[in-house]
Amino acid sequence: MAPTSTPQTPFGRVLTAMVTPFTADGALDLDGAQQLAAHLVDAGNDGLVVSGTTGESPTTSDAEKAQLVKAVVEAVGDRAHVIAGAGTNNTAHSIELAAAAEKAGAHGLLAVTPYYSKPPQEGLYRHFTAIADATELPVMLYDIPGRSGVPINTETLVRLAEHPRIVANKDAKGDLGRASWAIATSGLAWYSGDDMLNLPLLSVGAIGFVSVVGHVVTPELRALLEAHLSGDVAKATEIHQKLLPAFTGMFRTQGVITTKAALARLGHPAGPLRLPLVELAPEELDQLRHDLAHSGVHL
Repeated sequence: MAPTSTPQTPFGRVLTAMVTPFTADGALDLDGAQQLAAHLVDAGNDGLVVSGTTGESPTTSDAEKAQLVKAVVEAVGDRAHVIAGAGTNNTAHSIELAAAAEKAGAHGLLAVTPYYSKPPQEGLYRHFTAIADATELPVMLYDIPGRSGVPINTETLVRLAEHPRIVANKDAKGDLGRASWAIATSGLAWYSGDDMLNLPLLSVGAIGFVSVVGHVVTPELRALLEAHLSGDVAKATEIHQKLLPAFTGMFRTQGVITTKAALARLGHPAGPLRLPLVELAPEELDQLRHDLAHSGVHL
C-alpha cells in the first residue's frame, strides 16, 4: 500500500517527476529506475511521477511504461506514492494507458492536457472525465499550456473537480492570478509544476510540488515547504532565493537533458536520451555546473 493520503494532500507534498533511466544502448534500465527511485525517496520525496514529460514518455512504448510502473512500485511503493503518466492527445489510448498503469500497481494517474490538437474546453472535460472513469485510481490533472497549446480554464477545473477521482492539479500555467482563483473555487489539491513558482504558489494555496529540480535538491525543497508551513516566511524566502540558480540552470534547455546530465555527474542512474532529445554540449554542461554550484550542488 502507498502511504496514507488525505483529501488535502492526496499524493503527499514533495514529488519528483522522475527521469526514465536507459542503458548505454538505449534500452529501458529497470534496475537503474529502482535505484533512482529509492535514492529520491530516501532524499525526502513523498511520491514519484513516472512516464511524465521528464520521463521521456513520448519515446517509451506502452509495454515499457507498464514495466516501469511495476518496477518503481516494487522498489518504493510501500513508502511513496507512484503516479503514472497516462495522458496523451488520444482519449482512447489514454484510457488504455490508465488501465495498464492500474494493473501494474500505480497509486494514481497524471493526465496531461491533450496536446497539438487544441480541443475546446468541452473536449478537455470529456477527455479527463473518460480517463477518471476508466479506473479506480485518483487522478492529478496536468495543466501546461506552453506544451499542450491550450489551458484548462478555471471553469473547467471546477467542473472536473466534481468527479470523485479527480483530486489534484499540477499547475505549470505560470499564471498566479488564475491559479489563485482556481485554488479558491475548485477545491483541488494544488501542486506546483513550475519550480521557479514553488514558493509563490504555496503562498496562494498550493500544497506541494511536482518538481524536476527535485532530482538534485529534494532536501532543500522539503525545507522550503516546512518553513512555509511553519509560518517562517523569511526562511522559506531565503531557501527559494538560494535555489534560483538551480531553477534557472536546469531549464536553460529541456529539463530532461539537464537532469540526466546532472544525475550522471552525481553517479546516479540516468543513461542516454532518446531522440529527438540530445545530450548537452560541453559548454552547456559547464554552464549547468556553474548554475548548480551557486545553489550548493556540485557536479
